[in-house]
Amino acid sequence: MDKVKKAILLVAGFGTRFLPATKAQPKEMLPLVDKPVIQYLVEEAVASGIKEIIFVTGKGKRAIEDHFDFAGELEAFLEKKGKKHLADEVHRIATLASFTFVRQKEPLGTGDALLQVRHLIGQEPVAILYGDDVVISEKPCLKQLLEVYEQYHAPVLALERAPKKELSRYGVVAGIQVGKGLYKINQLVEKPKLGKAPSNLIRIGKYIFTPEIFDILAAAKRPVQGEFYDIVALEHYVKGGGDLYGYEYEGERYDCGEKLGFLKATVQAGLRHAEIEKEFKNYLRKLEI
Repeated sequence: MDKVKKAILLVAGFGTRFLPATKAQPKEMLPLVDKPVIQYLVEEAVASGIKEIIFVTGKGKRAIEDHFDFAGELEAFLEKKGKKHLADEVHRIATLASFTFVRQKEPLGTGDALLQVRHLIGQEPVAILYGDDVVISEKPCLKQLLEVYEQYHAPVLALERAPKKELSRYGVVAGIQVGKGLYKINQLVEKPKLGKAPSNLIRIGKYIFTPEIFDILAAAKRPVQGEFYDIVALEHYVKGGGDLYGYEYEGERYDCGEKLGFLKATVQAGLRHAEIEKEFKNYLRKLEI
């Protein structure tokens, strides 16, 4: 089985939860202190051994492409001002990996977005990262999934446990535990009604997909109207007897696609930032909340 060499980053959403801040900039470019959310995801992929990044973007997302490009004029300006360390950092961003950008012309869901780049994947396995889920962990979350893939050579989903009252907001899975934090999934339920969830394990936006999943997506009947999601392929794959694994990753996830999750991630980024962490901790201690 081929090694995973590429990652698809899905960043075509409108970011309506952050309006008006996202009226003229992608939500993925909102900064956690001084680094945009999307850079955290790219660095997670690179730290996991991925060298090729494929972005599925949409209208108004050009800033993402610019961020991962060289900025010669800015670099020259910074060097002239004696800020070579900043010039080097700006330059480094463009050298993290090789980048490809494909635009999803209409917001038709994650299934459609993945098919937009199928021709770039061929018959290889691929990592998939949604643009909102930032995980802070000792070992990159994606690396944890890759280790499972390398053992079983089958699709893998990142899992975490959620409170029962929140399960109706997520895609819930159930299966047989086959190792520490590792499950062979036999059921997927999207946003189950209260009290109807088969477990408290939810899937987050980090996967390893094999070519079979793309084949199923391509053959699936799309809805006449509305969006087309990757869960359709996963459900069909499992019902057809395909081996699908889920791993309860180690780390702390922050959903940067919603306001509270983004604020929590910003606080954590501040507490880990070498330049401001000490003063920021002191500030938080002084707050009377």
